[in-house]
Amino acid sequence: MLRIDMHTHIIPEKLPRFAEKFGYGDFIHLDHHRPGRANMMKGGQFFREICSNCWDPQERIEEYAQYHTQAQVVCTIPVMFSYWAKPQDCLELSRFLNDHIAQLAAEYPRHYIGLGTLPMQDTGLAIKELQRCREIGLVGIQIGSNINDRNLSEPEFFPIFEACQELGMALFVHPWEMMGFDSMRKYWLPWLVGMPAETSRAICSMIFGGVFERLPGLRTCFAHAGGAFLPTIGRIEHGYNCRPDLVAVDNAVNPRYYLGKFWVDCITHDARLLQYVLETAGEGRVCLGSDYPFPLGDLEIGAFIEAMGLPECTLERIYSANTLEWLGLEKESFM
Repeated sequence: MLRIDMHTHIIPEKLPRFAEKFGYGDFIHLDHHRPGRANMMKGGQFFREICSNCWDPQERIEEYAQYHTQAQVVCTIPVMFSYWAKPQDCLELSRFLNDHIAQLAAEYPRHYIGLGTLPMQDTGLAIKELQRCREIGLVGIQIGSNINDRNLSEPEFFPIFEACQELGMALFVHPWEMMGFDSMRKYWLPWLVGMPAETSRAICSMIFGGVFERLPGLRTCFAHAGGAFLPTIGRIEHGYNCRPDLVAVDNAVNPRYYLGKFWVDCITHDARLLQYVLETAGEGRVCLGSDYPFPLGDLEIGAFIEAMGLPECTLERIYSANTLEWLGLEKESFM
C-alpha cells in the first residue's frame, strides 16, 4: 500500500550567512560542528541541533523505507519563515529555500513532493513567488498560523489564498510564533500548549473570516491533527450560537459546517484521539504525517495507526489517497 508522509521538514546542508549579507536580523545559519550534526544558530543564539537526516535526501529515503513509506512531502522548517524580515530580503531567502526543494523533487520525483515558502508580509511579493513556485514544480506552499501576529483572516492575506485557489496550489498551515511564547518558555510549553492553540487560531480565523466560504476550492491542510480545533469544536460552535454578535460578524455560517472542508494530518500520538479526528473531520480528510525528523513528531510514521484495526479502505485513504487529493496529484506518479 502506497504511503506518503505529507508533513516533513528539510533544510539545505549549506546556508548563506543571510544576517551578514543583509546587515541585520536573527536569520538562521548552520554550524556543522561535527560529522552528521549541525547547530541551528538564530543570530548568535543556539536554536537546536539537527542531524544529517535534516538535509541528506538519500539518508531520509533509507530511514523511511524502514516504515514502508515511499514518498515524502517536504517543506522548510518554520523558523525559516522570517516574516519579520524586510520583504525583499525574505523573498530572497524564500527563493533560495524553494529552489532547493524544487531541485530535490526534480531529482527524486518518486520520493519527494515540494511545498514552498513565501514572504507573507508583502502580498504582492508573496503572490509573485507563489506563481514562481508553481513554475519550478512545487505543488503548494507552507505558511505560519499567524503572520507577525496578524490572523489569517486579515484582508491582506486573502489575495494570496485566492491565488492559491486559482493556481491549484495546496496550502499547508503550520503553527509558529506561538502565542504566549515569552510567558511560558519553561517545560517546552510553547510547543506543547502554544502549537495546538495556534493551529486552532488559524482554523477559526479562516472560518470566521469567511476565507473558506469565499474560496471553496482552496485545498488547505492543518498540521498536528488541527491542533485544539477539533477537540473544542463544541465550544467553538456554542460560542457562535450564543454570541453571534461577537463571532459571526464576518461569516454567518456555523463553524461545524466546515468539518470535512479541509484536511488535517494524523499526528495525535493517541489512537483514541485519532479515532475521534477520523469521525469528526471525516475519513477522507485525515492524512499520514510525521513531522519528521524532529523528536516531537511521529517518527515511527503511523505505527500506532496499524494497531487500531481500521479497515483497509480507511488505511488507504490515510496513507495516500487523502494526501493525493489535497495536493491534486495522481497515485500513478509514485507507483
